[in-house]
Amino acid sequence: MDGQRHEVTSADGTPIGLLTAGRGPALLLVHGGTGWLERWEPMWGLLTARWQVTAMDRRGRGSSGDTGPYHLSKEYDDVIAVAAAMAAAASRPVDVLAHSYGATCTLGAAARSAAAGAGPFRRIALYEPPGPQAAPADWRQRMTSFVAAGQPGRAMASFLSEIIGLTPDQIEGLRNTAGAQDVLPIVSATLPREAAALAAVDLPALAAGVTIPVLLILGTASPAWAGDITRELDAALADATVAVLPGCGHDAIDSAPGQLADALARFLHQ
Repeated sequence: MDGQRHEVTSADGTPIGLLTAGRGPALLLVHGGTGWLERWEPMWGLLTARWQVTAMDRRGRGSSGDTGPYHLSKEYDDVIAVAAAMAAAASRPVDVLAHSYGATCTLGAAARSAAAGAGPFRRIALYEPPGPQAAPADWRQRMTSFVAAGQPGRAMASFLSEIIGLTPDQIEGLRNTAGAQDVLPIVSATLPREAAALAAVDLPALAAGVTIPVLLILGTASPAWAGDITRELDAALADATVAVLPGCGHDAIDSAPGQLADALARFLHQ
């Protein structure tokens, strides 16, 4: 992925690594749980052709640091710090596209900003943010045991099959992609703590405090928890729009990047 590397410092002093490219209105990308900012590579060209895009490495991976102890609210602060720096540079609030765990972080960031007054966000698009339904206790126990036993590959496979709903063939295909092994240290370091955080998060309560327009993106082939949470958030948010991606699951970044980019453009250009 081409672009300019830089960083901002979050509220607790953690450096958050960034990559910026393109021209146009400012757009922040917040990736999900088991990757880093390069997760957006399938969409990078589509997005940078329309916006000035900044992708962040969430804490604990890639070019970002990590300061313990972990708490989900620190990720809210990370998103706010990046968006605030972008908004200051652009002299206007910024838009956000966030996927999976990153979408949960972005919802929390928007709620925290709203509680503090005017924030750095104009509109946010949330692609299937997970909550407690996506981190059942029996799975968390098995996954954490795999990580503790030095088997991050088994932990990752259980996540992809039981939570994301991928087939064995799809999982095998991911194992054979470039950089597949690079994600295993991230799994070991972050998957147990993020699963524990999801088990405790109250998404409707966060949503109730968000006043800016929100796009909820849902695939028709996504796991059941994604539909349940989308309906909960649609009811709780003050200004929500739902975009349904026909035939897509939780992986439209890979399987339908154009469809996802078009849904985002329709929302941001309203």
